[in-house]
Amino acid sequence: MNVAYYSADQIQQAREIDLLTYLRKTDPGNLVHVSGGEYCTREHDSLKISHGKWMWWSRGFGGASALDYLIKVKCIPFTEAVGMVLGTEAKQPPFSFDRKGAKAKRLLLPEKASDNHAALRYLTGRGIDRRILKECIERGLIYESSPSHNVIFLGFDEKKKARYAFFRSTGKDRIMGEAAGSDKRFSFRIEGFGRRIHVFEGAIDLLSYASIRKRNGEEWNEEMLLSLGGVYGGANSSKLPAALEHYLDSHLETEEIVLRLDDDSAGRNAVRSISGGLNRMYRIRNEPPSYGKDYNDELMILRTMKQERGDEFGGKEETKSRS
Repeated sequence: MNVAYYSADQIQQAREIDLLTYLRKTDPGNLVHVSGGEYCTREHDSLKISHGKWMWWSRGFGGASALDYLIKVKCIPFTEAVGMVLGTEAKQPPFSFDRKGAKAKRLLLPEKASDNHAALRYLTGRGIDRRILKECIERGLIYESSPSHNVIFLGFDEKKKARYAFFRSTGKDRIMGEAAGSDKRFSFRIEGFGRRIHVFEGAIDLLSYASIRKRNGEEWNEEMLLSLGGVYGGANSSKLPAALEHYLDSHLETEEIVLRLDDDSAGRNAVRSISGGLNRMYRIRNEPPSYGKDYNDELMILRTMKQERGDEFGGKEETKSRS
């Protein structure tokens, strides 16, 4: 069998082709638009594509090009993969979906473990209040999976049916992602009351904020707390996160949105995008964490301050009002 030869320049050219561009050209039916500038594939919905890179969350690895994808995910030999990216091979990726024939996926949830010890140990290790966690477990919002012992954060629709699940490893490996069939419109949340909603990027930030409120003597579950399952898109993105859009459509009484997103470029871009799209309809407040990049950072810093001072956690003098 003849083996194709590619020059160093051709190989470099292949390495510069990102996965989104490649799939749009060769296998567009395998692309699913998630939100903003993020996509996943129908074959692997935990394989996310964003900002020129891709990450297969359920497997814990990613890459920066279409070539990486063909080699690592499709297990295609290097030379053949280079040819496929350059368009010189007739063979197409061994998976394609017809958009019109695609049906909504059923949420595939992992089995529950016999107890939640590993999940509680991991989350309390992140500073989250144990009583809040136990209440979430009792309400079916959090559980520990078997046999991997990941912590699972669930989201439900209006009929109390699970429609979203985010998993995170409780071990040393930083493995996390969404369960197959997850619908971001129903991401992890804690139902509250009133006309104000607090918005977070992820479940751990949400629970961290709730813990800060509780330790400061405030009602942690008085108002709606909503996680977005991440934020995506650039500074000029005009698309609302699916979870927030769905909530606002379903809760017409909402008057105020408090954005408690990460204090980094992605979080700040998301704040500008959300504020720009909604500021004529709602009162919008931007409340990034007082310390660190996110609310879990703030929670852990406040805990350290308590330990160093030897007094009560939090307190009005060390953190701004969170009304």
